[in-house]
Amino acid sequence: MNAGSIYQSRGITPEEQRLYDHLLELIQTESPHALTDRFRLLFVEGTGYPHLSFQQDLDRLVQSTTSAQEFRFILNRCCHILINRWQSRPQYQSAIAELVALFEAAPTRPITADFSRSRIIKQQRHLIQDFQNTEQYLTLKRLATVLQPAEAPTETEPFGKIIRRYPYLYEHCLMSEGTPDSQQASIRQLQVNRQKQFEVDLSKYVTYQVRRKSSDRTIHPVENPTLLDERSLSTALHQFTGKANGNDTCREVAQRFLTHCQEVRSYRQFKAELYHYLTDAVNPAYGKRHFNQQLGTLLAKTYPESEWQPLTDFLMVRTCSQLLNFLVVESAHRPQHFVFVDLLSNLGATSTTQLLLQIVLLCRRVKPYLEKRFSILFHHYESYSRDRVQWLIAAMENLHIALSTNFSALNLCFVNQLVR
Repeated sequence: MNAGSIYQSRGITPEEQRLYDHLLELIQTESPHALTDRFRLLFVEGTGYPHLSFQQDLDRLVQSTTSAQEFRFILNRCCHILINRWQSRPQYQSAIAELVALFEAAPTRPITADFSRSRIIKQQRHLIQDFQNTEQYLTLKRLATVLQPAEAPTETEPFGKIIRRYPYLYEHCLMSEGTPDSQQASIRQLQVNRQKQFEVDLSKYVTYQVRRKSSDRTIHPVENPTLLDERSLSTALHQFTGKANGNDTCREVAQRFLTHCQEVRSYRQFKAELYHYLTDAVNPAYGKRHFNQQLGTLLAKTYPESEWQPLTDFLMVRTCSQLLNFLVVESAHRPQHFVFVDLLSNLGATSTTQLLLQIVLLCRRVKPYLEKRFSILFHHYESYSRDRVQWLIAAMENLHIALSTNFSALNLCFVNQLVR
């Protein structure tokens, strides 16, 4: 197997290629424990590796004039060679956490143990320390968390520990620049599998609730697959799949509005209609205080140069994206989210999520964009203890339910009607 064909990278040096091929060969025959120990000697210790030629290849990479910029990508690829193999084997997945933890352990061998290379060893260990502050290492840590067995969460654990519950974050939080194509494919498959499992678990739980309420017999309990209580989950299901808007579901309201949009004469008219579509989904008392005015101002400032043009797909996508920036969070560089917190405080997580859902149902192409907004919030708060971000957990749980019930093949609408 050739590492170059796996990573599809340009400019791989012969030294890199030999390292990748060496690891690919070892992974066919050695246990995770033996490979982890090898990895520690080669990268963390920087001395004592049994194959001198590969140590010399790494030395040349460390001494390269571009090592400060490139070493993190080389190290990331080396990690993913092992991870991609272990990830598909449940009995080996615990080794991923052990591999990632290596970088936070202090070297045990003195630099003077290999006096002729002491300067190189010192430089390499400095690069390893720098790696811990990169986006590449952060995504590796998250992946290790996602692949660990599920445990009962505690209120004081870091919020980031529950990332495994939210497959819609995986593509945004478990990949970084330099993640190999093969690993990206593995993460997307993991996302699909976890999402399907959640949908099955949710269906089983709702079916159990229906049977429990309609039967006099004792029925084997089914665990709630969310972190919401029974009443909040039932309310969310009703809002996102039931006829919560008079006689129509969220999906039917969105479809009716889209049909109406085919008749609008200009982008200006579309924005006016969109304003009413969104404010109709907001509690009037809250909307009249300041939200409706803020929304109207935002729409007025959105592509004013296109006011008299026909509505296009481009304008629809860009307008919905701007709305999600306003309602959730603008960007990783400007993570202000005052409007989102205000919505949650006044409308609650379910009604706020319904508002976001109404936008995504209008323009399904912005669904990944909404997921990206939530990944920004996740990154912003992942080191906080869970008890400090209960409001965000409620929002993320509601979003998971909203997306699962409206963008999957699993039909929960019928089951939800029975619940009601």
